[in-house]
Order: sequence, then C-alpha cells, then structure tokens
Amino acid sequence: MIQLRRKAIYPEKLEILYDTPLSEESLKRDFEIKGGKWYVEDGWLIGENRESSAAMIMSKNEYFGDVLVEFDAATVLPATRDINVTFHGSWNEEKNTREMGYVFGIEGWWQGLVGFEKSPDYKFVVNTKLFDFVPGKTYHVEVGNLGNDLFMAIDGVLAFEISDPDPIDIEKYGRVGLEAFCTKVKYKNLKVKRAESVYNFTPYTPEF
Repeated sequence: MIQLRRKAIYPEKLEILYDTPLSEESLKRDFEIKGGKWYVEDGWLIGENRESSAAMIMSKNEYFGDVLVEFDAATVLPATRDINVTFHGSWNEEKNTREMGYVFGIEGWWQGLVGFEKSPDYKFVVNTKLFDFVPGKTYHVEVGNLGNDLFMAIDGVLAFEISDPDPIDIEKYGRVGLEAFCTKVKYKNLKVKRAESVYNFTPYTPEF
C-alpha cells in the first residue's frame, strides 16, 4: 500500500496496462531509443550515457489518464547517480530532447537529490536530500498520478506527494521513459498500471 493524503493506492490490485519483460525483442518492439546505449544483460535493461543529457528509451504506446509506473532499478557501479523515469511524456524530434513530461529521479540534480521536475520549462521542481541512497543497491520504484496529484514511493514508502496547479493534459501526453543521465543504470520488472485509490483518512484526535 502507498499511503497518500486522505487516500491509499494498492498497486497489486491495479489494472495492468503493460507488463512485458525487458528484453532485446521488447526493447525493439515497444520502445524508441532516444540517446545513449541500451542493451539487455542478465535479465536487466542497461542504459549507458556519458553526456549530461536525457538519454532514454520511450514507449511507443501512450498510456493516458491516471497511471502508476513501477520498476526495479540500480546504478551500475562505479556509477553512483541518477535513476530517472518520465511519464505523461513526449519527445521533441526537432530538438532531440524531452518535450512534455513528469520526470522523477533518485540521486539526481547534481546534488544527490530525490525529486521531481516538469518538462519542458522546468519551472515546477521539487527536491529533497532526505533519502539515504546506496549506489548499486536495487530499489523498487513507483511513480504516478491521480488527477493533478503526483507521487513517488521507494521500496513501498512514500518519498513525496505533490499537486500540480497546472497539470499536463494526461489525455494528450502518455509516453513512458526510462533514463540514463550521465550515468550507467539498470532496470527490470517495468509495469504500467491504471492508477486508482481508495479513501483512507484518519482524522486527528487529541493526544494530550
């Protein structure tokens, strides 16, 4: 369960929109490579990128509406930074860069931060230093939206929740991307689900 403000999400109960093992075949069939080097090794999809750019694979399919994206990921030592995912995204073919999208990351933003940014203007950004990241350790990551409420959970624990006052049109933009930003990272068990929540609110009672 992921506990949010006044509501909870049960990922194991959600409708699955995409659940195909990451392989050389599914990489070619289901994704477009947008920079970097991507290949499958020992059951992991590995992304390598030495440039300070959003090299990623982006889904050919679009997943509209409220979604939850989950996966396992780790940096590949000696790389120590930047596990990143985009959803409700798009790609600017002319500029060869991200266009619209919600971008969530672990150990990023040059200072080892967990956070969020909204592409392409990056005026809406949230960061925290509170997550104790261990390079090379595998983390289970869940990100998504419920309307204009956005959330990220790491190993089942809510990292943060935010509300976008000017949300992306989630019925227009729906691509999902896994990223390698000047790092070497690996991903597996990628799933895209239809996000739904249940009301779960316990009001305050006096404690003294």
